[in-house]
Amino acid sequence: MDFALSENHLAIQQVAREFTEKKILPRASEFDTSGKMDMNLAREMGAAGFLGVIVPEEYGGTGLDTLSYAIVMEELGRGCASHSTIAGAHNSLFGYPVLTFGTEEQKKFYLPSICSGEKFAAFSLTEPGAGSDAGSIETTATADGDDYILNGNKIFVTNGAFADYIIIMAKTDKKAGARGITAFLVHKEMRGLVIGHIEEKMGFHASPTTSLILEDLRVPKANILGKLGGGFRVAMESLNSGRISVAASAIGIGARAFELALKYSKERKQFEQPISSFQLVQNHLANMYARVESARWLVYNAAWRKDQGLDYATEAAMAKVVASEMATYVTHRAIQVLGGYGYLREYEVERLYREARLTELFEGTSEIQRLVVARGLIKRG
Repeated sequence: MDFALSENHLAIQQVAREFTEKKILPRASEFDTSGKMDMNLAREMGAAGFLGVIVPEEYGGTGLDTLSYAIVMEELGRGCASHSTIAGAHNSLFGYPVLTFGTEEQKKFYLPSICSGEKFAAFSLTEPGAGSDAGSIETTATADGDDYILNGNKIFVTNGAFADYIIIMAKTDKKAGARGITAFLVHKEMRGLVIGHIEEKMGFHASPTTSLILEDLRVPKANILGKLGGGFRVAMESLNSGRISVAASAIGIGARAFELALKYSKERKQFEQPISSFQLVQNHLANMYARVESARWLVYNAAWRKDQGLDYATEAAMAKVVASEMATYVTHRAIQVLGGYGYLREYEVERLYREARLTELFEGTSEIQRLVVARGLIKRG
């Protein structure tokens, strides 16, 4: 079995790495400190093909496979997790569900503009009382002629502050539980959509996370994504895809932290020798590198299975929990290697540590991932 990346995948990796090295990394600290997303840079990501990696060329995308997407997300994650999140939202949480469940008209309308970066997209499922238990959302959608009227509150919406299009989950049948959820394609200019305040977070500072208030939001029936009552499936399949992207971004965070720790250990001298010569530091470095590499291949395997049309939900969840926890572990150890300097804002590993922590929470917590993995294994027998 050949585990080497193909020439095409290596070329994609090089393009994404050069973009990150030139456009993102030099400004990552600025983004973190200012808490502001660079929308022009986001559009450059679209022009580079990063916002529509998995979308076919006929709909304005790059038309590449999931493994290519994982590679791009890893490289962007090395630079700035806030900006990599845009690519994740556009590909996994908006592009993929529209591509999979949308009508031909919906695909032609939404996909080209979100792939190019002309328009921005978001996905909204979580509510104050419904996080891991997505089936218990309380936002309602009531039929009214050719429209549905949506009412409710959403939280933790990535890109919510600037998204032009948002996939919003609401219950069209309150008695049917998860089977009563329907997905709607909402435009920011639709009357009744109110953008809440931007949350102050531990990390991902340049990625605005907002609440949404839906007050008699009128959405045409033509904007239903998929089937009436089929929203839970739309959400779960979108999250399965999204877990690969979060895991890949976590790989980038961990890999960058390892690179910085290794470099520092060779340059920092104590007791008249570089600290890389000390066995305890070597132990840290060995464990960090092993975990990065192990997690990377789990992510690649999940992406490969998706590309082959195989069941990949279990592998995506496994990759996500391992990669996210790896990122937290490796960034923690990177701070330890740098010592007091690692705790300072001017040193990059401090930011990476804060960014890594969120990867264990969104797209499903580590606890939920373990449930998904266990249930998948039991189902397979």
